[in-house]
Amino acid sequence: MKVLYCGARSVTVLLDGEGLYIARRPRRLFLNGRDAGEERRSVCSLFGLWPDTEYVLESRDEDGTCESLSFRTKPESCTLDVRRFGAKGDGEHDDTPMLQAAILCCPEGGRVVVPRGDYCTGPLFLKSDMTLEIQEGAQLLLQTDRNRFAVLPGVTRTTDEQGEVLLGLFEGNPLDCFAGALNGIGIRNTAVIGQGEIDGRADRGDWWQEPKKKIGAFRGSLLFLQRCENVTVQGLTFRNSPCWNLHPAFSRNLDFLNIRVLAPYHSPNTDGFDPESCRDVRLLGAEFAVGDDCIAIKAGKIYLGSRYHVPCENIEIAFCAMLHGHGGVTVGSEMAGGVRSVRVHHCRMEGNDRGLRIKTRRGRGEHGVIDDIRFEDVSMQNVKIPLVINSFYRCDPDGDSDFVQSRRARPCDATTPAVGGIVFERVRGGGCQACAAYVLGLPERPVSLLRMKDCAFAFAKDPAPMEPAMAGGVEAVAARGLILQNVDRAEIDGVTLTGIRGRAVDAAGVACLELRNTAETETV
Repeated sequence: MKVLYCGARSVTVLLDGEGLYIARRPRRLFLNGRDAGEERRSVCSLFGLWPDTEYVLESRDEDGTCESLSFRTKPESCTLDVRRFGAKGDGEHDDTPMLQAAILCCPEGGRVVVPRGDYCTGPLFLKSDMTLEIQEGAQLLLQTDRNRFAVLPGVTRTTDEQGEVLLGLFEGNPLDCFAGALNGIGIRNTAVIGQGEIDGRADRGDWWQEPKKKIGAFRGSLLFLQRCENVTVQGLTFRNSPCWNLHPAFSRNLDFLNIRVLAPYHSPNTDGFDPESCRDVRLLGAEFAVGDDCIAIKAGKIYLGSRYHVPCENIEIAFCAMLHGHGGVTVGSEMAGGVRSVRVHHCRMEGNDRGLRIKTRRGRGEHGVIDDIRFEDVSMQNVKIPLVINSFYRCDPDGDSDFVQSRRARPCDATTPAVGGIVFERVRGGGCQACAAYVLGLPERPVSLLRMKDCAFAFAKDPAPMEPAMAGGVEAVAARGLILQNVDRAEIDGVTLTGIRGRAVDAAGVACLELRNTAETETV
């Protein structure tokens, strides 16, 4: 066992470092000798702790194996209850001023507690050096009238007219957007914890109607962080966001632990977790079921990439469950600042269109380099296409233009992105449909390195044809193996393909193809 995070009122612990979202076997937990219940997940969080107190957590398996660890909670200066500030929590009154007043009044090292109840609210703004706890049975219910939302301006010129301040961000550009349910602008050392829920109620408003249109401003998120540091989000459930659910940008040292993110499958652009130009981020023990990519790692479009070129880097995603959604874990397509040093491991995916996904296109720019991306120990079931690398992603107003979609090699210039090293190890998938892997690099700048090792994919009995990548001219396929185009070096070692039709590997424009443990039809 290992402590991942310890605050004044809660702790998150890794119970099974070799499990997926669900641990290999259940455990019974005891906290200071008292029964704390059964836990089936690999990562768990405990709440209701007392500040500045020593605890011993004991874990007992069914076979009698016992582990224990000790930890001490952090001190806390005081607790402010939003009810004492006048919040009703009755699901009818507007509790925005009362909730915001409690946050603004919280002293350094203090806690604002939202007890059981239904709190109707507009956007709230967090501050540094505090904890906001939304307790079990408490809901923040976001207002549905966009006219009552603050707008975050996209670009504001500094007084000397030499610089700018970015606040609002929408799909990789600095644009005016509505504030989120919870917002952190330049905050530090803040935690948002609890077993409660934040419901964006976008299904009750007009947020999902004409979703790409600017109506007053562009749609906001449930949690928006801009230029923040040392922020922890733990235990909460987020649902029905107007747009992306969790959107940290230009921030560092972030922990997202044991959260749940939910949205209807057909809700537009309700990505679960989209870190943009962030570094040192951990997402552990989370569950997603959304209407777009469950996770999308981003770094802006060409303006942000060329002006700031701040990459998204040092990202760990582990022990998570990605259920329905367009993609399980995606890099891009807004990645003009670059994405590097990403490790995704010990995750489970089920029912996604595509599992592990790289998306880029011409026009993302020379700083748009995707490199050192590792996917390890991932289990998939009924994921239609487990692995996709697409350098011709059809997006933006010019997405179908000859500039983006032409398969002829163009001169490399300041608009040309790059895909470096991508590694898949011990990835397993069952119930596949279209193909096991589809890799489509740029002819002028192929994927530098593709490594697949100890992977296995089995196809459904009656697979439905599907376009494996969202790019122009891509034909629908069914039960195909590894389709590789425009790769400098591909290393395929011990990949098993069951139920495919045709050759195991179809390669075109692959400079060096290294196969180990190879058979012609089912095993590569």
